[in-house]
Amino acid sequence: MSEAGETDRKLRPADALRKPVPGAFFPFVKWASYIELALFAALLFFWLAPGFEGETFVFGLSHGIGFIILCVLVWVAVLRREAPYTLLAATLTPAGPVGSVIGIAWIERNSGTAHSSWTSTATSSKRSATGRSSRHLGR
Repeated sequence: MSEAGETDRKLRPADALRKPVPGAFFPFVKWASYIELALFAALLFFWLAPGFEGETFVFGLSHGIGFIILCVLVWVAVLRREAPYTLLAATLTPAGPVGSVIGIAWIERNSGTAHSSWTSTATSSKRSATGRSSRHLGR
């Protein structure tokens, strides 16, 4: 019997520290990060090039709004345990979208979710070239 507002499953301390795993929401964060990086790159170009005050304003406003949206998306992904807190920290660095793209690449590289078909092809070609997998070689 449980009272209203309580769940039948008790939360354990280990649940709070479980490793985040990219889920269904993570691709939205990834694409928003790449779009924001493109907006930031365009802003830097128009800001450095002389005579583009109007374009600088448009891309500056787009980058500002996009960066806020990106931060909220990353925060939601962290709360859903689909991204680690380090991604939020990387997004909030002065580098902004550059930090989030690097953080996403780091997450995908360490979790093994990025380009799974490419890595399996690379692994199989590595096996055929050496005749053994790196696991058998103790690496």
